[in-house]
Amino acid sequence: MGDHITMGDNDRQTQPLLTPLPDTAVFTAESDDIAPIAGASDFAREFLVESKKLWYLGAPAIFTSVCQYSLGAITQVFSGHVSTIALAAVSVENSVIAGFSLGITFGMGSALETLCGQAYGAGQVHMLGVYMQRSWVILNATAILLTLLYVFAAPLLRAIGQTAAISAAAGEFAVWMIPQLFAYAMNYPMQKFLQAQSRIMVMAWIAAAALVLHIVFSWLLMLKLGWGMVGAAVVLNASWWFIDVGQLAYILSGTCGEAWSGFSLKAFHNLWGFVRLSLASAVMLCLEVWYFMALILFAGYLKNAEVSVDALSICMNILGWTIMVSFGLNAAVSVRVSNELGASHPRTAKFSLLVAVITSTLIGVTLSLVLIIFRNEYPFLFSNDSAVREMVVELTPMLAICIVINNVQPVLSGVAVGAGWQAAVAYVNIACYYLFGIPLGLLLGYKLEMGVTGIWSGMLSGTILQTSVLFFMVYRTDWNKEASLAEDRIKQWGGDEDSRRKKDQET
Repeated sequence: MGDHITMGDNDRQTQPLLTPLPDTAVFTAESDDIAPIAGASDFAREFLVESKKLWYLGAPAIFTSVCQYSLGAITQVFSGHVSTIALAAVSVENSVIAGFSLGITFGMGSALETLCGQAYGAGQVHMLGVYMQRSWVILNATAILLTLLYVFAAPLLRAIGQTAAISAAAGEFAVWMIPQLFAYAMNYPMQKFLQAQSRIMVMAWIAAAALVLHIVFSWLLMLKLGWGMVGAAVVLNASWWFIDVGQLAYILSGTCGEAWSGFSLKAFHNLWGFVRLSLASAVMLCLEVWYFMALILFAGYLKNAEVSVDALSICMNILGWTIMVSFGLNAAVSVRVSNELGASHPRTAKFSLLVAVITSTLIGVTLSLVLIIFRNEYPFLFSNDSAVREMVVELTPMLAICIVINNVQPVLSGVAVGAGWQAAVAYVNIACYYLFGIPLGLLLGYKLEMGVTGIWSGMLSGTILQTSVLFFMVYRTDWNKEASLAEDRIKQWGGDEDSRRKKDQET
């Protein structure tokens, strides 16, 4: 199945664009909003139609997310076979230093999901390339500032209580990983640019090629040639830049039509307004990424810190893989909601959300059951240390519950991004995660001496509360009003103005 369809210029100017779908597909992108659903048969029929649209976007998006996440996860797997300190160092750098930076760059890049998705749905295709270039400027400037975090990682980790051995090793590895930081800054704007146009398959193919090469060269450099953490840094940096170069080559090849018309000085216009929107997105997502980062940090303060950090890192590794499934649906539902709101189809946007939540919940339950069934076998894939494996087995029930909850939550966050609710969700995250979840986790873990299980239980409670609040927000949403706000947002960011100028020039 191809990753896009081609439409003529007249088509683009005379009708709003929805998520582009292939002519040979079973369903079509209709120009009207979904009709009210009268009964079970109507629901089943519309559910099937919307599921096909979501999976057309979601399947390659899930595959891409899993492949990209697996780059760091596989590096951790190989590190576990190098030494215990290597696994701890790579895990802490991945979770704390790179996790902090990823939260900022991915979060700021996610502003494009709102702008590009709604502009594309409204037919303002020519603005997508300008939005992406503005995001490049802002994210690379941000990356320059974040290099200080990498350079001073060792003393910072030591200052927040990590052991001297883990801090030194993770700090050294962080300096080697600075190229990955700038790869993040280039990658996420390109991802959102391509996702808004439903050009998902090209990202999937590039990510698949990167993953295969990453596995081969990680084994060769880290284990076969004995380069250890140096090999891990070389391969991980190269893999991310391979993805960037592949995506950039596709965009510059001219296959994106009006969406990419070349580099433009418009990228430097209205930067401060774009920064404000990017920061709202960054705060929302950073609060989520840093929440799980904090879990790794708190484990480092427990007795037998290396075993606790390693065991929890393995669980977070697996949780991350499973969350990539919901992240794929997150991307799909964000595109669907933003496109439909941009095209003034509020009922379709609402129904798309419902289908995504039901689908993601079923997937989470299935994955959790598989994990529980094989709880005594899978730890051998990650560590040679028997103490680490035993703790992982003990944590598996908690991991299974966490998988179910965290498979639903990213889908709801995807709706928030698609609708432009980032600032409101940021306040929700602060209250649920940092005022409730973390204090409860610290109370259970340290005061009541429940260890890793207590810390995780408290923080999971914060995630459950946050998910419940998001459900309530979605339930109370006036989707007709959201469609109107999407139209205003497009006008605010210059889409209509640029479109009128273009038409005047043509006439």
